Parts: sequence; C-alpha cells; structure tokens
Amino acid sequence: MKAVILAAGEGSRMRPLTYNRPKVMLPIAGKPILEHLLIEISRAGISDFIFIVGYCDEQVRDYFGHGEKWGVNITYSSQRKQMGTADAIRTIEKLVDGKFLVVNGDVIVGSEDIKRLAGGDDNTISVIEVEDNSDLGMVELCEGKVVRIYEKTGKPPSRMANAGLYLFTPDIFAAISQTSKSPRGEYEITDSLHLLMEQGKDVPYREIEHWLNLSYPWDLISANESLLAGIEPRNLGEVEENVVVKGVVAIGKDTVIRSGSYIVGPVIIGQGCDIGPNCYLRPGTSIGDNCHIGSAVEVKNSIIMKGSKLPHHNYAGDSVIGEGCNFGAGTKIANLRLDKKNIVVANRNTGRRKLGAIIGDNVETGINASINVGSLIGNNAFIGPGAIASGVVLPDTKIF
Repeated sequence: MKAVILAAGEGSRMRPLTYNRPKVMLPIAGKPILEHLLIEISRAGISDFIFIVGYCDEQVRDYFGHGEKWGVNITYSSQRKQMGTADAIRTIEKLVDGKFLVVNGDVIVGSEDIKRLAGGDDNTISVIEVEDNSDLGMVELCEGKVVRIYEKTGKPPSRMANAGLYLFTPDIFAAISQTSKSPRGEYEITDSLHLLMEQGKDVPYREIEHWLNLSYPWDLISANESLLAGIEPRNLGEVEENVVVKGVVAIGKDTVIRSGSYIVGPVIIGQGCDIGPNCYLRPGTSIGDNCHIGSAVEVKNSIIMKGSKLPHHNYAGDSVIGEGCNFGAGTKIANLRLDKKNIVVANRNTGRRKLGAIIGDNVETGINASINVGSLIGNNAFIGPGAIASGVVLPDTKIF
C-alpha cells in the first residue's frame, strides 16, 4: 500500500510563517510537520510514499530526498496550480495500484489509527469528535456510514469532523473525473465522495483517537507542547559546569550550554546552538539549529526557528519566531492581556489566554523594543529602539 501526502499548498492562514516555505515544512518539536507525519505512517507499516508538492516544492524535495534517511521510498508528483484536493489526487492515478491512503500534509495522526484505517477495503473517511468546528469540514453519520460532508458550516448536524485521512480504492478516480468545481473554484475530494454516495456506494467512516490539526500559527504552539511530551533525553553537545537541567531535554550535536543556564524540560535544542550563560529555558520550548540564546534571556513554551538570535536580556513566551531573526538587547514579547481575556489575532479568537507573537523570517529589533500580545510580524520587518509593535505588521515594515 502507498501513502499519498497532500503537500502542495502554501497554507495562507499560517502567514507570515509560510511566505518562504510550505506549511508542511514548519517545524514543531524539532522536525517539520511532514516529517512527524511520515514517521507515524511508517510506524504503521507503510514504506511507500507519494508526496504531492507544489508551492516551494524544492524545500520538500531537498529535505526528504527519496526517503533513505527514514528507510522509506518517496516519489513526487507536482500540482503546479493548487486546484483542490481532488485535482491533486488526480495527478497520481498512474502511480498507485489497488487501495491507497491519502493524508492532508498539515495534520498529524497516530500510527495505530493509520494501521486500523489501512486494514479496510472500501473508500473510508476518518473522523474525530471536536468541540470547536470552526474552519473544519463536518460529517453527518448514520448506521456506520457517511451520509453527508459539510464544508465549514455554521450549524453542523454532528460534532464529528473530517480528519483529513482517507482510504481510497481505484473507484475514486472515476468519481474525480466527474467532479465539478466547487463554489471556491476548486475540485474537492469531498464532492467526489458525494458522487460515490449518490451512485449508491457506501462510504464508511472510522473514528480516530489521536489528531493534531494545524490551521493557524498558534496551533503550532499547542502541537509543539503535545509532541515535546514524547521526546527522549539526549545530549550530543557540550554542557559546561553549573548548568541545571531538569526534566527531559534533548541537545543537538555541536551545541554548547554555557555555565549558569537553567533548563526545565521538555525542551529540544538543535545543532550548533550557543545557549547561555545564565539563561532560562522553560518547558515547551523548541529551538532550531544554529540559534543563540544569550545572557539573562528567558524563553517559555515557544518555537524558535533556525539561525535566530536572542542574545541579551530578552523574553519570549508562547510565541513562534521565524528563521534568521535578531533581537536587540532588552526586547520583550508580551504574552498575557491585562484583563486576562483570550487573545484575538486579526479579528480571530485564538482560544488562548496566553499568546505572544508570531514573527516571520529575518525580523530585527533594536534595544528595548516591545512586542504586544497577539502580534503578527511579517518578514524583514524592523522594530526600532524603544518602539512598540502591535497587531498585524506587514513585511518590510519599519517601526520607530
């Protein structure tokens, strides 16, 4: 059996983090989303993969190659213009033989759920019960089968969401060939499944247990927390004297943890990092390769991507910081409203009481700059000495 991963889209709701990379390559717990998914599928006993790529596809191809590092075989299919999930699956008709899995590249599901789904024989949708149905496709079920799929409806008939994990048989390609464009101007695989149902074919469902859905940047923080809970302790670097390490901490090759640093896991630190002296890394922190976290810096429950520097007297909490950022001394990120209410970003309630900032690549700040709760800061922005950044800051903006 082959696993087909839908990885062609940008993920515009993840901006500014996806201006320079596809959504599936965003890092959580030290690995791209797509790598976590690949590992779970391979643990389910599947070793043949087809990645459907498009936006910034060279990053996916360069990172994964043909899968040798993971002991799997990866081939690629290109969807140059993103015209929907059915259109993407259409491109691999000649690459599969018999039943196959299809998985959205921006979700992470557990290997046991994948294994159970793969054991079926019919076109099957995976579903999961959710509390919040906003921005999710919801599924109406009856007597063990799917009756209807609703795309982002305000009043769904159930709390069961489409988990973006499918088992398909070759029958799906005939349905895809008859599928018309949706009101969004795309060819939707859910419309293809409705065609099968209209033709009298049952579409069963399977409820899954483990699912991480990554729609918005702040979802990365929650997913990072969840995945860090399963890391193993590791030290491939150098830890100087008078460093305190508590809990599970993974330290990459050629990383130096300098004297006086205090680290409370779960924390993962990449390769070639310079940590400390006298810094405080709190639980839920994921630091990419070649980062510098310096003196009197505190980082809590955040993702810091490769090559970024927080060198002097900085605070970052509940935030995502892109690649190649450089904070001036004393730059702080606020992560809690004074009234303690949930934080709203670009008119969307994040459901989080604590959320710092989502910061794109190559952002620089001057000394004593301040970044307000729930700020979205675009690539290459500059926040000057003593300046305050708040709300949505467009790429290349300069704030003084």
